[in-house]
Amino acid sequence: MKKEDVRDLIVFQAVAEEHSFTRAAARVGLTQPTLSQIVSDLEQRMGVKLIARTTRSVRTTEAGQRLLETIQPAFSQISDQMKALADSGDTPSGKLRLTTTKHPALSMLLPALTVFGERHPGVKVEIVVDDAFTDIIAGGFDAGIRFGEHLEKDMIRVPIGPDVRAAVVASPDYVARHGTPHAPKELTFHNCINFLMPSLGGVFRWRFWENGRPFEVKVEGALTVNDGDVLVAAAAGGQGMAYIFEDHVYDLLASGRLVRCLEDWCPPFPGYYLYYPDRKQKTPALAALIDIISYRAAARKATKPYPAHSDEHQDGRSPA
Repeated sequence: MKKEDVRDLIVFQAVAEEHSFTRAAARVGLTQPTLSQIVSDLEQRMGVKLIARTTRSVRTTEAGQRLLETIQPAFSQISDQMKALADSGDTPSGKLRLTTTKHPALSMLLPALTVFGERHPGVKVEIVVDDAFTDIIAGGFDAGIRFGEHLEKDMIRVPIGPDVRAAVVASPDYVARHGTPHAPKELTFHNCINFLMPSLGGVFRWRFWENGRPFEVKVEGALTVNDGDVLVAAAAGGQGMAYIFEDHVYDLLASGRLVRCLEDWCPPFPGYYLYYPDRKQKTPALAALIDIISYRAAARKATKPYPAHSDEHQDGRSPA
């Protein structure tokens, strides 16, 4: 295999995984026209179309998908071994690529990285924030942070936070105008703000429990959003009722900008986990980050001013 063949396959993999020449160009550090020419040259040499391109989409053809499935594990294994060799010393070094959703990035990861950066200045960290569930192997990530209930069984999972509890909230003005629901079934009479979750492929159903048994309610309303901060702002602005994790809204509840409804009906959910593939060697850099973020999680759990709730919980999907 020639040197240019390896380069071309790396470019093809980036385009196939990103479904975008623009994002692939940023990923591999080349210009978009250069990437387009490389893929065209590769297709010409192989005598088969690998990427189907339209003005709106970029996708692999059947032949392209077969090639992608062949080179992904090979390149992943090579990358793992090179990284393991580079990080084989005791001192953390190299680069960490992490995927996470916004809330744990802000509340857990960034504070931990402040300490991590001071202790290990030789490590570069790349954070990709994405509400969709990301395949960390295909994406070339060292680790990810998500809710434990969403993780594959072959992942090593490290808890980095306690269970989180849901809250139904609204502004005082909204409650004054429309009243307070006393049971989930009364939500049909309210304007509820829906939350669009890419990881679920649709709108999140509000989850409650009664006598230890979970059930879901499909709510309706004039507004649907896909960002937690926008969801909270809309509720605080009086645009309807929202379903959100209580630690997102403690300050707003304490200040009176939001009030809580249906508190006795809201269940806890399994908290956040840092996870990584069990087949992938844990580098010193990743081990060091896990030590710091786990220590902070334990300290936060010991001092966290959360209300005391039952430890019993049912597995289920959770709001982002």
